[in-house]
Amino acid sequence: MTRDRAPAAPPAPLYTTEERRRRDATAWTIVQGVLAPVQFFVFLVSLALVLRFLATGEWLAAATVSVVVKTLVLYTIMVTGSIWEKEVFGVYLFARPFFWEDVFSILVLALHAAYLAALLTGAVDARGQMLIALAAYAAYAINAAQFLLKFRAARRSRPAQSDDAVWVVTP
Repeated sequence: MTRDRAPAAPPAPLYTTEERRRRDATAWTIVQGVLAPVQFFVFLVSLALVLRFLATGEWLAAATVSVVVKTLVLYTIMVTGSIWEKEVFGVYLFARPFFWEDVFSILVLALHAAYLAALLTGAVDARGQMLIALAAYAAYAINAAQFLLKFRAARRSRPAQSDDAVWVVTP
């Protein structure tokens, strides 16, 4: 016995026509498109330095500076991303298409802030600080994957158009 299932409705597009127009018109789209890979590169370098410190106890200063730089780049992309979201969707955070990505971004911000607090107060030793950084980096990697999957699904859900520019906005 087979059941006939109704075909699944296609997913809602990531952008309405008007949102796409605003996305393509704002300079913040380019800013996000530049900052996202910069942040990812800083993340990879910093991750290597943090792991080296945890494995060998060496290069603490380099690892510390790299985590601070990664955090500053994260804050920069979050502020500019909020401005982008406001221009495209009319809200600074939690726009319909990026609600869950933004929710998880708050966790990423909180973990990076916890690292800075541990560093500035000295309440946690260097190893503990680097473990907090690793937790922040794991959350960042998950959040970056959320955004990449969102944009990939959006590209698959509608026919490609030559004037489409898809920029990855990550924390």
